[in-house]
Amino acid sequence: MQNDPFVSQHTAIILLAGFVIGLVVGGLTFLSGTPAAGAVLAGLLSAGGSVPFLRTLIG
Repeated sequence: MQNDPFVSQHTAIILLAGFVIGLVVGGLTFLSGTPAAGAVLAGLLSAGGSVPFLRTLIG
């Protein structure tokens, strides 16, 4: 039985960076006066949209 990791280090770094980008964008959107639901959506969209870019940038 092999002890392979669930995700590779490359994938973990990309997802973590996307998560941080989503938090920053969502937080800044909330601080600009947008309701919380809109800020959450902005954070989720920016996190999801940054993953393909980060994959090509870091890969």
